[in-house]
Amino acid sequence: MSQVPPPPPAEVSASAAAAEPWSPSAIELERRAFRRRQSQRSVLVALVSTLAFAVIVWATLINTPGWAAVSETFFDLDYAIEVLPTVLEGLWLNIRVLAVAVVGVAIFATLLAVIRTLRGPVFFPLRAVATVYTDLFRGMPIIIVLYLVGIGVPALGIFPRVDAAVWGTLALVLVYSAYVAEVLRAGMESVHPTQRVAARSLGLSHAATLRLVVMPQGVRKVTPALMNDFISMQKDVGLISILGAVDAVRAAQIETALTYNYTPYVVAGLLFVLISLPMIRLTDWYTARAQKREQIGGTV
Repeated sequence: MSQVPPPPPAEVSASAAAAEPWSPSAIELERRAFRRRQSQRSVLVALVSTLAFAVIVWATLINTPGWAAVSETFFDLDYAIEVLPTVLEGLWLNIRVLAVAVVGVAIFATLLAVIRTLRGPVFFPLRAVATVYTDLFRGMPIIIVLYLVGIGVPALGIFPRVDAAVWGTLALVLVYSAYVAEVLRAGMESVHPTQRVAARSLGLSHAATLRLVVMPQGVRKVTPALMNDFISMQKDVGLISILGAVDAVRAAQIETALTYNYTPYVVAGLLFVLISLPMIRLTDWYTARAQKREQIGGTV
């Protein structure tokens, strides 16, 4: 009866090493402890410096000659609690307008970006129209666009009477589509031409190449910029109040006109910050994550 020969010593030691669980060395543990102490020290220093800065700013404000009048006119806590339900009701209109505008901008801006990237002389008229559109609406102040769309277009008398929020939403879509289209076009053109060539060599049509190859890579490259545009739109939604729509800003204006107390404006501003803050933090996190992924392996 034959016996299996024992494995060589090198294989025995390798298998034994693989079976043992990995544990960091003493030097690595010391490095981790040092980094942990440094992080705790940095957090402590940042906390102390922030508190000191806040105390200095607060002491400077309360010692100014007009602080008593400003605090009563802008920071009346009792009046803020009283007008909060009214301003919140107006903010709900801003949120609805934002939701519709985001969808409209996503569709229209993508169409503009695709038109501007079309090749061939036959598409020159479309490219020219898209170029003129983006140049016009990126250069014109959004307030003027709101007046032209919200007051000028209804004055033509060819459309039925609709709510002012509808015209405000349309103006936002027109303006932000120009900005987002240029961001998308920059992302699409950043994709290397060999990606298009490889897709076409595999039998994909031009539309399929854009949809499956170019757009996914281009959007991924410009996602932080798109998220910043969305944050700007969250803020500019409040401009529809100039057309008479009773949103958060308009509701604050009505309450201020009754009492000549500007606290409702502060309440409206804080509410806009609250709805924008999650997106701001998400943008910062995504930007830092993308930067970290790009720098992997870049240090020597």
